[in-house]
Amino acid sequence: MKEKVVISAGSIVWTCIVFLFLCSLILHLLSRGLETISIIFSACLVIWCLACLWYAPMYISLSADTLSIHRSLCIKDIPVSEIKSVHLHQPTMAERRLCGSGGMFGYWGWFFERPVGKYFAYYGKASDCFLVELRNGRKYLLGCRNAPAIVKALTTELKK
Repeated sequence: MKEKVVISAGSIVWTCIVFLFLCSLILHLLSRGLETISIIFSACLVIWCLACLWYAPMYISLSADTLSIHRSLCIKDIPVSEIKSVHLHQPTMAERRLCGSGGMFGYWGWFFERPVGKYFAYYGKASDCFLVELRNGRKYLLGCRNAPAIVKALTTELKK
């Protein structure tokens, strides 16, 4: 089972606005004859975009023994045997971003929310989320198009 992560319209708009602003800033610096600063700023922009692409979620897939988070540049696998529980969970407005993206290329990174606690998130829309808790205490908030089907299939796997 493989489901696409759908990025919210707000995230798409935010990503485009920030990217266009930064590119226009670089062009402005170049037009002012500040090549060294614009090169440094351009390098920072490239590194920043690569970091975003490294974590940006694209798909969530489930096989018999692995829950996989397909990110833009790599895949994070979570063995089903390490999963303690899974349930649908929609992040609230009280969610606090500790380190990561609050909309740039989706939502990813470390977040904190009461009463859930600290978790690592990979999702595109808050309405498509589910929470996975591992036996070691780590938590992941994941999101994809058909989250209830993934939760149901994962719950079935956990009962085996």
